[in-house]
Amino acid sequence: MALDRIDRRILSILQQDARLTNQKLAEVIGLSPPACLKRVKRMTEQGYISRQVVLLNPDRMGPLLHIVVEVTMERDRKDLYQRFLGRAMAHVAVKQCYQVTGEIDFVLIVVVPTMEAYDQFCDEVLYADDNLRKFRTLVSRFRNKFDTALDVGA
Repeated sequence: MALDRIDRRILSILQQDARLTNQKLAEVIGLSPPACLKRVKRMTEQGYISRQVVLLNPDRMGPLLHIVVEVTMERDRKDLYQRFLGRAMAHVAVKQCYQVTGEIDFVLIVVVPTMEAYDQFCDEVLYADDNLRKFRTLVSRFRNKFDTALDVGA
């Protein structure tokens, strides 16, 4: 079922504050609470809403390094890629993982408290893969923008 204008508005508002009660959300949207709840439930069941989470402020969580890792594999084989993906996605330090086109094969966003923790990540994920040809580490000096919201056309 396609999303209508009201569905898109609900999604846009929930992306900004998922703590809103159904009563408040319905009031903002201009629907009755039962109609609003029905729409949110439908969009959840259809997979438009995958989960509701709390986003922590990393500045309040102590020192953290945000690292971009570019990974190039030796052989271009699906089974070897899947093996690497399994190891990378299972590691707690990997916050995002992209399989990309071009000269590199994967881009990982890694968040760790120290360089020692990053070294441990390298040992457990990168150096542990015999199909990994090389990787490049880019340490972020500043996280100037971080946004999880998608443009839903609301």
